[in-house]
Amino acid sequence: MDFNVKKLVGEAGTAISRLVQLTEEKLGTSERTELDSHFENLLERSDATKMWTEKLLKNTEAVLTPNPGYRVEDFLFEKIEKKRPNRLTNLEYLGLDMMEAGNVFGSSSPYGSALIKVGQIEQKLGTTEREYIGAVNQSYIMPLRKFLDGEMKTIMKERSILENKRIDLDSCKNKLRKARSIQGQQAAERELRLAQAEFDRQAEITRLLLEGISSSHASHLRCLHEMVQAQANYHAQCHTIMQSLATELANASLGKSSAPAAPQPSVATMVLGNEPRGKARVLCDYQANDSTELSLMADEVVVMVDDDPADAEYVIAQRGSQRGKVPRVFLEIIS
Repeated sequence: MDFNVKKLVGEAGTAISRLVQLTEEKLGTSERTELDSHFENLLERSDATKMWTEKLLKNTEAVLTPNPGYRVEDFLFEKIEKKRPNRLTNLEYLGLDMMEAGNVFGSSSPYGSALIKVGQIEQKLGTTEREYIGAVNQSYIMPLRKFLDGEMKTIMKERSILENKRIDLDSCKNKLRKARSIQGQQAAERELRLAQAEFDRQAEITRLLLEGISSSHASHLRCLHEMVQAQANYHAQCHTIMQSLATELANASLGKSSAPAAPQPSVATMVLGNEPRGKARVLCDYQANDSTELSLMADEVVVMVDDDPADAEYVIAQRGSQRGKVPRVFLEIIS
């Protein structure tokens, strides 16, 4: 391996010199170059922005994805640049179970038919929730993460460089104070002028970046407005859906009390449009190749609907409100 020994020794010497200067500052034997009050305020604002943006991002993600395991999994998929698994929401799982229970209890019975109706609505709420999570991710979480990974990292890097330049400047000032000969003083003055110029240049770069945080706050304010609007739309849709369901259930109860019970359509007819052939467990993960197929995760349960008329190796499967083709070899029939 080729390496520059001279450069390596020079870097080691610089590191030792900075360490000595820091030690002297802590012991109080040398002076420290102080930044102006405006610059210090900018630094404090930068630290507060970084800390609170990280907290807001973490808490928002926890609200949207309560399961910490899912958050870790999504983080890993993002790092390896792989598509996230297409999961059902808890509401969609609840809706599917309600509809299956309604079939078991009897779709013509009052309780069974009500379970089917409520299950459909729960699935609809789950779809609405999925859209809401996607909207908040797009409008709020992604911009904040981009800010932390981009602009804030650059600020922290330039601040670190500025601190090193400040240490070098103070070291040159210390050398000048300790110089005894005229030649030593002249050499120390040259080093001091160079260090002062580099420090001033780096301070200006860092100052411009710190002042740009105000623009970032304005951008984050717009993102916050978009998140609030998405949340308001989500709750308004959920309220409308549930009010409609409550009215429908009340009307059905009044109708049943004065008239004989009418047969209710089965879950298969209402949701799938086909007679279900039973349930199957997914043996291993399957990634859909196109929009006609259904992505699956190992050990989840799907409803088998029908054979694929175009390919005998595939079946039509249903998971919540999602439906598509699945290879037979990925499924194990359980009922």
